[in-house]
Amino acid sequence: MTQEPGSTAIGERDREPERRRGPAADGRPVRPGPPPEVWPGSPQPLGARYRNGPGGVPGTNFALWAGGAERVELCLFDDTGRETRHGLTELTHEIWHGFLPGVHPGQRYGYRVHGRWDPWSGARWNPAKLLLDPYARAVDGEFTLPPEVYGHVRDWPHQHLADTVRDERDSAAFVPKGVVVHDGAPAGPPGSPPDDDWRDDRRPKTPWADTVLYELHVRGFTMRHPEVPEHLRGTYAGLAHPAAVGHLERLGVTAVELLPVHQFAHEDHLLRRGLRNYWGYNSIGYFAPHAAYAASGTRGQQVGEFKRMVRALHAAGIEVILDVVYNHTAEAGELGPMLSLRGIDNRGYYRLAGDPRRYADYTGCGNTLHVVQPQVLRLITDSLRYWVQEMGVDGFRFDLAAALARSMHDVDMLSPFLAVIAQDPVLRRVKLIAEPWDVGNGGYQVGAFPPLWTEWNDRYRDAARDFWRGALPDVRDLGYRLSGSSDLYAWGGRRPYASVNFITAHDGFTLRDLVSYHQKRNLANGEDNRDGTDDNRSWNCGAEGETDDPDVTALRRRQLRNLITTLLLSTGVPMLVAGDEMGRTQGGNNNAYCQDNETSWVDWTLLDDPGWRSLYELTARLIRLRRAHPVLRRRAFFSGRPHGPDGLRDLAWFTPRGTEMAESDWYAPGSTLAMYLSGNDIPSRDERGRPVTDASFLAVLHASFEPLTFPLPGRPWATSYELLVDTAHETQARPPGTVRPAGTAVPVSPRSIHLYRALP
Repeated sequence: MTQEPGSTAIGERDREPERRRGPAADGRPVRPGPPPEVWPGSPQPLGARYRNGPGGVPGTNFALWAGGAERVELCLFDDTGRETRHGLTELTHEIWHGFLPGVHPGQRYGYRVHGRWDPWSGARWNPAKLLLDPYARAVDGEFTLPPEVYGHVRDWPHQHLADTVRDERDSAAFVPKGVVVHDGAPAGPPGSPPDDDWRDDRRPKTPWADTVLYELHVRGFTMRHPEVPEHLRGTYAGLAHPAAVGHLERLGVTAVELLPVHQFAHEDHLLRRGLRNYWGYNSIGYFAPHAAYAASGTRGQQVGEFKRMVRALHAAGIEVILDVVYNHTAEAGELGPMLSLRGIDNRGYYRLAGDPRRYADYTGCGNTLHVVQPQVLRLITDSLRYWVQEMGVDGFRFDLAAALARSMHDVDMLSPFLAVIAQDPVLRRVKLIAEPWDVGNGGYQVGAFPPLWTEWNDRYRDAARDFWRGALPDVRDLGYRLSGSSDLYAWGGRRPYASVNFITAHDGFTLRDLVSYHQKRNLANGEDNRDGTDDNRSWNCGAEGETDDPDVTALRRRQLRNLITTLLLSTGVPMLVAGDEMGRTQGGNNNAYCQDNETSWVDWTLLDDPGWRSLYELTARLIRLRRAHPVLRRRAFFSGRPHGPDGLRDLAWFTPRGTEMAESDWYAPGSTLAMYLSGNDIPSRDERGRPVTDASFLAVLHASFEPLTFPLPGRPWATSYELLVDTAHETQARPPGTVRPAGTAVPVSPRSIHLYRALP
């Protein structure tokens, strides 16, 4: 056995096995790099940057932070996979760097980092493993996760010590490589402008109060779209196609929230079952667009294709928000692969447990990035600024954001991460959305993030679902959710748009499945239906799954209209999920994270069905109504008081009897709530300082299975009412005589919503 400095010999620790050596993974010779060709270069910026070096000589500067490393080798790969190694001998502030003349865009590369192997202290350096540059702007190839890509011997017979045995088989043939990218090079058709030329781009800069979010998956949105050319389906170019953008424009959404597009890897347990990670919450490259979503190529072309997608969406007035996963990486726990950060400096990048062999796991994914560390904080903020300034995106939704807000252990709203974001001149000006929880102790933080942040409001989701399935004991919680969740967000200068209101998201049932299934159907995931939540708060309307029963089908479609109408009439920021507006189903799978197939892809043939087409048209109509009326997208919380001396209260509530709600009515069992929004009492002014006024509206939400006769409120609220929406009907064509005098007792069908415009 050969012992390196810092490694542990047999007998030095109880049952410590020796390290295993093996042949190179691909058998190809390794060519030593010519020593004179590595110039000192610069430690800034990190990553691989193509530029002119000393004397105007073109080349690439490479810089890698590797705090505790003893030696770093830069590895270049030609088109045949042959590797050439160059030692980086310059070390400045823990950054290893060098300039290589003649290295041009398209060059593939990786790193080998030397140092101690001592898992008991958290040291896991292994130069046999080729590592991805954390700052790589493009990635070529896929992670396949054979045994060679693990830093330890995965099949060691004593599994309780397997993570302590260093595997010295070469991983280079089995891992993707970073790609040098020329930031200013055209990647489009001949004559197209450079991809970093944003002069023709106009960011929509939609105010939060006017925003309608649309969560979609880049691949799944166009994989089945008949008007998108087949070779573009499932790609950035496919999402930029006029057929895809046109749907978003006609629907009226103002922003797409893209499921993760950072380079990610598929988990070993999925690959062994013949599955893949579809959602992408397993990031490994925070600067690189996921290469599999590119139609144009993976040697840097994906960067230009992503930028052109952003431009196309901006041209349609649609912002681009990325769902980002900075809380953990694809390297998983101590038994996970060695792909990048673990081999660069395990202790510097990850939160380690009391036993440094283990990881502190606040994410449920095996590891947690140590955001308190300066180099980790820099990695994240550099990545965020890159996507804003060079890739053109308009904001971010942070997965498990509570994990990022932890200081040493506890969630801390004065944590370094939140403090840095608050003072950053670039990041504090973009849209910031928190998923305000993680899986650790004290991780549930809904309503606790500081004023710059907007949050996914799962309490809105639960209240809306429970109301329409008849599970709310009273209407108190519904009242808060409809009016902007002031109980959660009316502090510290926060506004109603701090609440992202949603009923469905990528995880959980689709909207159609929410009214079709009581039990999840996740067997296709290969985990014996154990995965996915059992707390669905769903109601199948009398039959489990798909059915030909016309009464059940009619009720389900009515419930869908109720849920969408509730969402788009609520104060806050509504979020729809791609396909919900036309009845997309996943067959009851509420955790389709590994279903990269028709289970998850949007089915565009649904629009050929008149019933689903009418749901889409209702959704678009409600979005247009919301856009036209500022009273439906308020910038300030309701006060329940008149805004002026001659005004009405800005918000009023009514019982099923048509009388104003008394305190005791909020605590009484009930399934009906009427909400009056006064357009004359909006505490906002336009750009010229003039008071904003609008029409007034009355919404009657009736979740009971019994019909209701509702007396329309009289003066001072209105003299008559114009019926705009009745969700009891599939088509919303306005029949004659829809203006009713105040005081009229109008029939409201079971489980339906009436929306009226109040006429003075």
